Amino acid sequence: MVASIAHRGPDEESVWVSETDPVFLGHRRLSILDLVGGKQPMPTSDGKLIVTFNGEIYNHAALRRELEAAGHIFVTDHSDTEVLLHGYRAWGEDLPIRLNGMFAFAIWDRERKRLFCARDRFGEKPFFFTQQGGTLAFGSTLDALRSHSGLAFSLSSHSFQKYLAYNYLPSPRTIYHEARQLPAGHTLVFDLDAHAARLQRYWDFNLEPFDSIPADPEEEGGGRLRELLERSIRARLEADVPVGIFLSGGIDSSAVAALACRAGAQVKTFTIGFTEKSFNESEHAQFIANFLHTDHHQEILSVAQLPGLLGEITARLDQPLGDASLLPTSLLSQFARRHVKVALGGDGGDELFAGYDPFLALRKAQVYQTFTPKPVHLAIRLLVSRLPVSHRNMSLGFKLKRTLQGLNYPSRFWLPVWMAGFDPAQADDLLADPLPLDELYSEAIELWDRHPSQNLVERTLTYFTKLYLQDDILVKADRASMAHGLEVRSPFLDYDLVDFVRRIPFHYKLRGGQTKYLLKAALTSLLPQETLYRSKKGFGVPVGEWLRNGKIPFDSEELPVPVHPDFVRNALSEHRNGQSDHRMLLWNLSVFRYWQNARGTLAWKE
Repeated sequence: MVASIAHRGPDEESVWVSETDPVFLGHRRLSILDLVGGKQPMPTSDGKLIVTFNGEIYNHAALRRELEAAGHIFVTDHSDTEVLLHGYRAWGEDLPIRLNGMFAFAIWDRERKRLFCARDRFGEKPFFFTQQGGTLAFGSTLDALRSHSGLAFSLSSHSFQKYLAYNYLPSPRTIYHEARQLPAGHTLVFDLDAHAARLQRYWDFNLEPFDSIPADPEEEGGGRLRELLERSIRARLEADVPVGIFLSGGIDSSAVAALACRAGAQVKTFTIGFTEKSFNESEHAQFIANFLHTDHHQEILSVAQLPGLLGEITARLDQPLGDASLLPTSLLSQFARRHVKVALGGDGGDELFAGYDPFLALRKAQVYQTFTPKPVHLAIRLLVSRLPVSHRNMSLGFKLKRTLQGLNYPSRFWLPVWMAGFDPAQADDLLADPLPLDELYSEAIELWDRHPSQNLVERTLTYFTKLYLQDDILVKADRASMAHGLEVRSPFLDYDLVDFVRRIPFHYKLRGGQTKYLLKAALTSLLPQETLYRSKKGFGVPVGEWLRNGKIPFDSEELPVPVHPDFVRNALSEHRNGQSDHRMLLWNLSVFRYWQNARGTLAWKE
């Protein structure tokens, strides 16, 4: 099990075995902080507690001072891992509430004969587990669980359907019938004698807008936002190894770089670009690097190189992920790792501040659905379907077809269907035993219906923050970076910053068609106007074109059991002939096939 996660911790390996109980803890270390004293698994001096931990605790110094004042004696110089041990002894199961960081850890409590585990508020660090018979096994990857010789696993057909529907696996599900993820913001306590596991939520993301608005919200609120973000970045620059910044040239990563420079850091920035102009953003990153005078590192590749890397990169995933930007993110991580061991990124900015295109479509969609009779809608959709297929990044035709596809359904389905891997109306033709629509998108519906009094924007903020960010964006960042022994930190997910942002009324995030309104106001003195107000692009990857021209080979004889081969073959034919755009379905199936081939044949359940 430990060997299977060597890529996540290439620096050290250690295993701890209890002399009295059937408890075994293993660790692979990526040495970032207290290189000498931070070895794991780490015991207390009396041997009554021992921890294995993945992540970083950014407020560890303040917690250490508090614990030392209460009489706790530390052995290490400045290890955040030891803070977990003394913190658990002082605060018990309330420990995670006090932590500001990204973490997944397990503490064996020898006296109580129980294992206490916790995962950070947004799930930046992974935690998988399975309970089979009298055995509880856990790890940072599903491959670690599968390496356990006493456990058995089968593929979940229900999870496979959700993967195709969302393009990722919504937590706590995994691709395996027998394994789960510990949800973000949760603890797990396993009682050894009772062989019983108990899960409990310790934190949840909820929008609770301020009751009163300051007289000058752009100045006062923006100033507070800037102050909290700068404090977060300062904390995340702490390391005993070189630190860099992923720089795309967009608002979020540029803000991180600008505030890191203001914090006095010698900032190294990293970008990859592409020779193909329509997919290249490196010129914007170079512009910001010049503006901020960073030590900029850039690598230019050809988009044509990416399809050949699909098998290699997908094989490293412990479960399928249909986000095609995994490919360039992996290459960026590999490039940065040649120079640094830690990188800061801009993840979380779009989700917290309403930065995505669907936010701009909400009001129009509501008006359209309210006043457009169904026959007229169907006629409009038929006309739009006849637009020529374009495989350009987020083309107008693609957006129109996706929007109208979602408007076939009530508002609770708009977001998942707009981003879906296939049209749910085709589920009966595609899937051997399709789930009902309410069950297929149960996670999205639960979030949408949780607070009926909230408006469309607030519900959408919750959807992107609690589902898309946690189960797609952060998973992609973790897997792509840790595959190369690189740690990625997300300043926008600092607890104090998030606690402030979740209280900002939505109309200071989305105003008059302007996304990220208050964030942009806060950054006006730091970044050029052309950076703050240029249109969002992202890591576009031309998977539709690759599938059309055969750069991604698609073998219709190697399809997963739960799909109907004839439908997929027809979809492939239509896509290659330019009749329809099935890029997301075919891409997800391609990723799954590569992933499955790397792991051998497994039975299906459900």
